[in-house]
Amino acid sequence: MIPRNTKTIAVDFDGTIVEDRYPQIGKPLIFAFDTLRQLQLDGHRLILWTYRDGAMLDEAVTFCRQNGIEFYAVNKNYPEEEFNAMTIRKLNVDLFIDDRNVGGFPGWGKIYQDLYQQKIPEPTIQKKSRFGFLKK
Repeated sequence: MIPRNTKTIAVDFDGTIVEDRYPQIGKPLIFAFDTLRQLQLDGHRLILWTYRDGAMLDEAVTFCRQNGIEFYAVNKNYPEEEFNAMTIRKLNVDLFIDDRNVGGFPGWGKIYQDLYQQKIPEPTIQKKSRFGFLKK
């Protein structure tokens, strides 16, 4: 049973989970695996959605598994889905996390904050008035 308020999230690999070094596997991006593990603990379904296929896809899946991430599905909507010439390659997900988003990749901390609508408070800047008093 899926907990309420959870999402199905498609996550790209190169440039999103790891530095883009395709066809090699780059270094993990800061907070990538920590955030993905937390999203799974929170009950979200993660789908790896990547250009990779064949042996390069297997390497990426193994790399993620070694870093504590087991995806709900890989390059498909659900584990049992089978592709053929008639299959539409479109995911039915709530959210895509990809470095090719408009505006680029904001970083895993920002993604987590946006997903949970947590805001980092703006720092209060105090200025002196021309009379020497402080004001906000």
